Amino acid sequence: MAKYGKVLDKVFNPDIVKAYRDVEFDIHLINQIIAQHLYRLGLFELGDCLVNEAQEPDAASLKAPLYEMYHNLVHLHVKNLEPALNWARKNRQTLKAKGSSLEFQLHQLQFVHVLRTKGRREALEYAKLSFNIFAAQHMSDIQRLMACLLWANRLECSPYKDLISPSHWDTVALQFSRECCHLLGQAYESPLQVTLSAGAQALPSLLKLATVMSSKKQEWAEMKQMPIEIELDNVYNFHSVFACPVSREQSTADNPPMLMRCGHVLCKQSIQKLAKSNSRTFKCPYCPQEISATQCRQIHF
Repeated sequence: MAKYGKVLDKVFNPDIVKAYRDVEFDIHLINQIIAQHLYRLGLFELGDCLVNEAQEPDAASLKAPLYEMYHNLVHLHVKNLEPALNWARKNRQTLKAKGSSLEFQLHQLQFVHVLRTKGRREALEYAKLSFNIFAAQHMSDIQRLMACLLWANRLECSPYKDLISPSHWDTVALQFSRECCHLLGQAYESPLQVTLSAGAQALPSLLKLATVMSSKKQEWAEMKQMPIEIELDNVYNFHSVFACPVSREQSTADNPPMLMRCGHVLCKQSIQKLAKSNSRTFKCPYCPQEISATQCRQIHF
């Protein structure tokens, strides 16, 4: 056991505090992210407690729509589709504009559920009332649903047994969550969960870097940008990163990408160097256009 403990100490770093750096955070933004995470989990009383004690009224604005989403998902998980269908009907035009088939998927689930619980006649009546507006886009799916009526009492051994797979409920619940978050202008994944997961993945590299720079504690504490790139999985790549073609450095908040009049892009510091701190015009490195630093505009990816 003693040897086993030594092996663990070699493989795992027991002291992760040395990777800590005193970084300035927007405390209001952090509070809002935590409150939003609690609301997403359905912990509404706990979220309200945080909002009240931290005095973050802006965070409370997401409670109502997230409560509606959570309420609808709870009903969906017990096979009550009516709340989710009401939401889809209310947002039909928005869903249609983005090419979403969520409303039809919900009706398809409801049709199969009615067929299995109430019988063929009730299912056929439901189809007449619900599927007509989807005929143009989903005719082949509707035809399969009509054909499965012939196997009403033995769907499990029919060519349409895939229609009763429990995975359809999970798929639709996931799609419903995504569509709700999209309409709210929110990411599907909780920002807090993504941040913690990315941080956990980056931690080994940060610990190694902290060990290498242990003799330069002040430099480590005051560092604004990592001297090396921290590799993360592709799932954590949310936007493009601009690298200046002149300096070969990645853009930052202090050194953002700037669009020149000719249409080429350089980082701000490169433009300032070429323009001698805005004192003269300079020639674009990629075309013969004469550029003035005052005419350059910051761009956002």
